[in-house]
Amino acid sequence: MALYDLAGAREEGALDDIARFAGQLCDTPVALVSVVEEQFQRFLARVGTDLAETPRSQSFCAHAMHGHKVMEVPDAARDPRFADNALVTGPPHIRFYAGAPLVSREGVPLGALCVIDEQPRDGLTAFQREGMELLALATLGRLEERRAAREAAHTRAALAESELRFRTLADTMPQMVWSARPDGHNDYFNARWYAFTGVAEGATDGTGWAEVFHPDDRDQAWSLWRRSLADGEPYQIEYRLRRHDGVYRWVLGRALPIRDASGQITRWFGTCTDIHEQKLALDEREIISHELSHRIKNIFAVIAGLIQFAARVRPEFAPAAHDLRERVTALGRAHDFVRPHSLETRPSLQRDSLHGLFAELFEPYQLAERPRITVGGMDVAIDDRAATPIALLFHELATNAAKYGALAQDGGTVSLDVAADGDATHLVWRETGGPAVTAPAAQGGFGSQLIELSAVRQLGGAVERDWRPEGLVVSIKLPAAALTRRG
Repeated sequence: MALYDLAGAREEGALDDIARFAGQLCDTPVALVSVVEEQFQRFLARVGTDLAETPRSQSFCAHAMHGHKVMEVPDAARDPRFADNALVTGPPHIRFYAGAPLVSREGVPLGALCVIDEQPRDGLTAFQREGMELLALATLGRLEERRAAREAAHTRAALAESELRFRTLADTMPQMVWSARPDGHNDYFNARWYAFTGVAEGATDGTGWAEVFHPDDRDQAWSLWRRSLADGEPYQIEYRLRRHDGVYRWVLGRALPIRDASGQITRWFGTCTDIHEQKLALDEREIISHELSHRIKNIFAVIAGLIQFAARVRPEFAPAAHDLRERVTALGRAHDFVRPHSLETRPSLQRDSLHGLFAELFEPYQLAERPRITVGGMDVAIDDRAATPIALLFHELATNAAKYGALAQDGGTVSLDVAADGDATHLVWRETGGPAVTAPAAQGGFGSQLIELSAVRQLGGAVERDWRPEGLVVSIKLPAAALTRRG
């Protein structure tokens, strides 16, 4: 009921003319527009009576509003529903009643437009009955207009309050905040934007924002923004923005679309975050990291050179020196993969990729015309801590295969399958096409011990060997937590 502002309608007399015309149409001394509430029946318009309300228990309209046409009571004193009604036995001594129901657009009964006479009557004429129905529709129309106006006012007030809250929140944020229409036209920037850029309010609306971008960053920013507008994907880019003092600073720009129930974009909201110090610090760290990585790689080269020099001086040390130098080289390959010392040495595969590390390690064993070691199964993320023991582990397996196993013969091959179950990563090294193998009688040599050291002691895993006649099979289980840092 509150939606219709019924009290306002009564005070303004918005329905008085309808009640007056209904009385004239039906030639009755009393005409009313009533709304029936839980306890009372209240009159929004009345002609011929001073009553403003009556108890619902006495209401004729409480019956009329549930019908689908005009309800007529020719003589209330003879109607069992109303004969004992106080409005019949006492003032205003109702005898004749006719009421047209008032039902909202949702189908909720509201009350009735009624006419009353203190004399019994045979009923309304067809013309009067049709007129009452039309007047009831007109009453509902006016009530619905008031409802629509009230809802619109509430909506405008809610939007204004929401806009005020948004602007207040946006202006208190340390970030620059902006919004744009679905077509990309920027129509709002918060106070932080204007304080940072120093431009006049409204100067960057539309496409004017591009003027405060660094000239070298504008084309990329425009390209990414147009792509986001076309496909609705979130927008993110780092660019340089001109501060009020003319200094360009790095910022991170982000924007997300707001969609309606049908999925259509209604607005874009974005932020610009000053990341200048972080950007410079990251660049400095990258330079230091590259320099450190370069020096570590030089250390690997020096160690390999020392081993080679020692082998020349002590020829009897040459076989062991060769194996040791190859192991150092394998470590250098792992280091280069997870921490490339320059952009030129950066591997094409992702640096945290187990498959990528294997590709680096096994490259010396592959043939130009065909691979001799194939890696299959899922890829697994690794970090720099896990790369070193993994490199040692599989370098030993590949070296042993080249000396004694499948890779010792032209037609031999090795397959390495990777699988993960959440808590552990399972790797199966399978050699085929090589000489027949048997389990060694003696305890494993240095290479075997190195495999155990890498897989078991450093990574906390387990290694099982199966010396099959057709080739060695090595099953390795590594805990997932040992391969990459969490968080």
